[in-house]
Amino acid sequence: MSQPVQPPNQPQQPYGGQPVDGNPYAAGPAAPTGNPYGDHPPAATDNPYGDQPAAPTGRPYDDQPPAPTGNPFGNPQGQPAPFGGAPFAPSPPAPPARKGLAVGVLAALGAAIVASILYGVLLGSIEREIGYAAVAVGFLVGFAAAKLGGASPVTIAAAAVFSIGAVYFGQLIGYAMVMADVARVSFSEVFFDHFDAVTRVWKEEADFMRYLFIALGAVAAIGGAKKAS
Repeated sequence: MSQPVQPPNQPQQPYGGQPVDGNPYAAGPAAPTGNPYGDHPPAATDNPYGDQPAAPTGRPYDDQPPAPTGNPFGNPQGQPAPFGGAPFAPSPPAPPARKGLAVGVLAALGAAIVASILYGVLLGSIEREIGYAAVAVGFLVGFAAAKLGGASPVTIAAAAVFSIGAVYFGQLIGYAMVMADVARVSFSEVFFDHFDAVTRVWKEEADFMRYLFIALGAVAAIGGAKKAS
């Protein structure tokens, strides 16, 4: 005998529901409407980093000195300029001091007096004039003036004028010495008591070379002043 095959068991709904309209899956459990993670605490709405200190709202570098507002490449007060340069335009040289000019003029006068006496003694001793001696007189006066008072135009001019006087008076001294020797009298008597007679004789015997020697003295004074500077 054969036994009829029993139809298979109807599938059981996994969630105990009943099928709806023949849909075997329509009876599934409804989707959860609540929070599937309801067991967890709600998300924090405050700052999750509330334990951290608040960000500074002021200047983050208040301890630092303020940035310079002036020229960043300016030369600080009292500091030397870089590369040996001057921070400012060089000022013009100061004019020569009055004290230096006075010293130079006095030096020219003193040198002229000494050179005049030496020149006159030389002329009276050899009874002739030497051009190199006149040049030496002017050079000495100009050199002394510029060495002590500076080679300023005033000092050089004073040296030239004094050198002319030194050569002229040196010639008078030489004439007085010759006249005193001829008259058998002292030099001081001829030079101081009869100075007008000495100058008259000098004018009578003056020639081109005598004036040339005087001019050479002035030129030599200018050269001596430049040599000293």
